[in-house]
Amino acid sequence: MRLVDQDGTQIGIKQTTEALEYAFSKNLDLVEVAAGADPPVCRVMDYGKYRYEQEQKAKLARKHQLQVHVKEIKLRPKIGVHDYETKKGHVVRFLGQRAKVKVTIMFRGRETTHPERGRDLLMRLAEDVKELGQIETPPLLDGRNMTMVLAPVRGAGKVEAEQDA
Repeated sequence: MRLVDQDGTQIGIKQTTEALEYAFSKNLDLVEVAAGADPPVCRVMDYGKYRYEQEQKAKLARKHQLQVHVKEIKLRPKIGVHDYETKKGHVVRFLGQRAKVKVTIMFRGRETTHPERGRDLLMRLAEDVKELGQIETPPLLDGRNMTMVLAPVRGAGKVEAEQDA
């Protein structure tokens, strides 16, 4: 097998027993890094320290990963003006937090015969918040509910964060 020292220098091609003796003489581990190579490549290293460093890199990668949250707002087709403004304020806040917003309109009874009212309400909401969010999924009628998903536009949350500072 080809033996590589802990600092990356090539030691040469050694027998397995010689490589093990070399690693144990330095009080380190012998780790096979390329089994498919001809001859196989083994490295002398502190395997516990190596595993710890790999875990730290993975932890840091997870920390910097962007998580997308989906918030939901439920409306009725016959919503009042003030109630609409309140719900619109919630949508604006959620989009400012860089979260996607699922807007659901619930139809009851005879309201299901006029889905265009729900679609008009959703489009009005999308138009009111167009500077913060854009339509990701257009209004779709699914049984008694009509849903639409709004996604934040680039820079929507950053503007709000700068105003708070």
